[in-house]
Amino acid sequence: MINKVSYKINTTDGLRHLTITPVNTLLPTGDYFSTGVYKLSEGVVGMGDITFDEDMIEWDYDGIGELTYEEAEEVAGFIKNYKDPEGADPNLLT
Repeated sequence: MINKVSYKINTTDGLRHLTITPVNTLLPTGDYFSTGVYKLSEGVVGMGDITFDEDMIEWDYDGIGELTYEEAEEVAGFIKNYKDPEGADPNLLT
């Protein structure tokens, strides 16, 4: 994932409109490196991070009561399977 994306999820609190923002690092070579950290927010309210291992298999959610384990698992699955649109430009990171 290069740029942030929106994601809608039905939770125990109702429909939530999340923004998933990848934390990418610019390497000295000019390439972007995915750190495996994805910040979750709803509007201006932070909802914690989902952090993957280097193989994008195991993940952890550090939000406190924002999402249940099952809800965080759904978001983690979306992140894991997400494909950037053709022509996504990391130089236009938002």
